[in-house]
Amino acid sequence: MITLEVTDVTATCCAPLVRDTLSPEDAEQLAHTMKALADPTRLRLLSIVAASEDAEACVCDLIEPVGLSQPTVSHHLKVLSEAGFLSRTKRGTWAYYALVPGALDRVAQLFVTS
Repeated sequence: MITLEVTDVTATCCAPLVRDTLSPEDAEQLAHTMKALADPTRLRLLSIVAASEDAEACVCDLIEPVGLSQPTVSHHLKVLSEAGFLSRTKRGTWAYYALVPGALDRVAQLFVTS
């Protein structure tokens, strides 16, 4: 006859939460924000703006590096602006986009333990 050892499975298997989690509303908002980032072209555009002098770039300087038409680039910039990553100012006929200070930090901070 084979004897099997019995293990007590009544103890909790998971550690308790040590900080607040996202509310359903916050999770919905974060998902919207993350969707704006979940596109290779948008990530490149953010990277180009961030690498530009004063973290600001004219839309005319963003078209060629991503190899897309001006309307398509403008659409991606609008999505990033609506998600709170870029601000837009108009100068003459051109639109300039700048990183919103701390916008990327706010997303990253959600996943950093303190």
